[in-house]
Amino acid sequence: MTRTDLAKTVFDCSHLTGEFTLRSGVVSNEYFDKYQFESNPEVLTEIARHLIQIIPEGVEMLAGLEMGGLAIATALSMKTGIPTVFVRKKAKEYGTAKLAEGPSVNGKRVLVVEDVITSGGQVVLSTADLRMLGANIDHVICVIDREQGGRESLRMHGLDLLALFTMSELRSAGEES
Repeated sequence: MTRTDLAKTVFDCSHLTGEFTLRSGVVSNEYFDKYQFESNPEVLTEIARHLIQIIPEGVEMLAGLEMGGLAIATALSMKTGIPTVFVRKKAKEYGTAKLAEGPSVNGKRVLVVEDVITSGGQVVLSTADLRMLGANIDHVICVIDREQGGRESLRMHGLDLLALFTMSELRSAGEES
């Protein structure tokens, strides 16, 4: 599937209109129901295939953020062989009480994986937590950049955003279908 075809597919299967409050608190008249593309094995496989092309050299570990980044990180891990750590919004209060489940991130070059970036707020928080655990992080990868300030916010925290699609690209693809 070409990148253009994938953009149309993502738009068609997940674009909703109405009134939606985003995690950032912003109210939007459109929404991408990311679980529609994350739960579809064919679409998820194509997303991973295209995201692999923008993974920076030298990445030693993927960090999938709860909850949206988990499916994307797992798909990327299966395609690349790069180990994955699953990152909670806060450490669980039972069992191992870990914030990051899986192998240690200490001293590793870690790529943060998210599905959709709006303000980048949760990525900034999770990255700070991972850095406290010893992770070296300078990039974030996502499927959709909503183009609502997330890229700039991440840059202020020493993170470069690598997005498969922007909202503008998906809207254009949707208009063409």
